[in-house]
Amino acid sequence: VQLQACGGGSVQAGDSLRLSCTVSGLSVGNSAMGWFRQAPGKDRVLISALSRSGNTTHYHWSVQGRFAIARDNAQNTLYLQMNSLKPDDTGLYICAADPYSPNAPRGQGTLVTVSS
Repeated sequence: VQLQACGGGSVQAGDSLRLSCTVSGLSVGNSAMGWFRQAPGKDRVLISALSRSGNTTHYHWSVQGRFAIARDNAQNTLYLQMNSLKPDDTGLYICAADPYSPNAPRGQGTLVTVSS
């Protein structure tokens, strides 16, 4: 299983980014999926998750109302739309299958840097 994230970059506070995670060896439409954030000097945090059915989403309180998780089953890709970015959103964003399982597949991540 491979998960390849992209779409990160250096932006100003208030800007938007859309992260993509292209998956092979696993069907995003048949898996719970999620995005973690690893900020410098901080623990890895589950930012958002999407249930296997696609009917249930989870968002960390700090991104509620600003971020949106979605998937494209045909493209086998997971997305994270990030709006109204803040400096505290800075970190390495890692996509994951079965995000509540500690041993499930993870990608390498894409770096997001938000400056004030």
